[in-house]
Amino acid sequence: MSIKFNEIIQNNPVFLAPMSGITDLPFRSQVQNYGDNLVFSEMNASSEMVHLLKNDKRFYRNEFINKKNGPVAFQIAGWDPHVMSCAASLLEERGAQIIDINMGCPAKKVVKRYAGSALMKDLLLARDIIESVVKATSLPTTLKMRIGWDEDTKNAPELAKIAENNGIKLITVHGRTRHQFYKGVSDWKFISKVKQNVKIPVVANGDITCFDSAKKCLRESMADGIMVGRACYGRPWFLSKLSTFLQKGTREKDPDLIEQKNVLINHIDNMLSYYGTELGCRLSRKHIAWYTKSLPNSCQFREKIFAKISIGEMSSEIERLFDHATEKLAA
Repeated sequence: MSIKFNEIIQNNPVFLAPMSGITDLPFRSQVQNYGDNLVFSEMNASSEMVHLLKNDKRFYRNEFINKKNGPVAFQIAGWDPHVMSCAASLLEERGAQIIDINMGCPAKKVVKRYAGSALMKDLLLARDIIESVVKATSLPTTLKMRIGWDEDTKNAPELAKIAENNGIKLITVHGRTRHQFYKGVSDWKFISKVKQNVKIPVVANGDITCFDSAKKCLRESMADGIMVGRACYGRPWFLSKLSTFLQKGTREKDPDLIEQKNVLINHIDNMLSYYGTELGCRLSRKHIAWYTKSLPNSCQFREKIFAKISIGEMSSEIERLFDHATEKLAA
């Protein structure tokens, strides 16, 4: 592959984090409509993926066919080096561009199978997985981790060196331990120890919510780039604005309400096309809540939306909410 992470970071050092139930194809497309940010897929269990890919050659194909807005890193998780390598190989056959290995997920259902951040407790197994995946594909392979399992085992610098020595091209570090989950504060300064221990690009993740926190994170972590997650809920334009700020110092405002409404409607349409009407309608509700949470009467609006089944009724409520907010702003 011709993908060079140093060039990606130089052109746009802001990445979209992999988030379960969020960073599906419709959401990633919305983000990349605003810029060429590198985006990461949801975490995918390697064993389930291998089964699906072997039994349905069409599966996942639509995840990769639209490459016009920049590359996508497809994240896989697991505990078996062979299964992980099979998943990577099959994904390459389907047109994947980048493979990302998850060693950072703190979820109990993931770590109990010794996947995700649990692999930070067994660096030998982590090494075997990295080596197996890298050898199984010609695609560039990246790694996402935490700073450690707990306060007594902050071994991210060691794992990062192992990853670099075994062919990983870029490392993302979330600045919390697994025991913290998402509580406490992300330790950006500790990420600098990872950066100092390797020569490949390092990306910092955790608690990046605004222009100032992004700048502070880069300064304290010494990272090459940043990865943003929850701050993009209902704001697919945020990464592009953040990129502009880091490169030019310009603090661009969010789009006006008319554009926000159109983006939301387009997002819902994409979800309905991708998942089908019934599932797409249900899954879109959390996105609708995020897009509209700051608008007047949003609480009452959400109650109506969650009670609606018809897409026509849902669309009418959205139009009504945004029209009302626009009128109040103009008054």
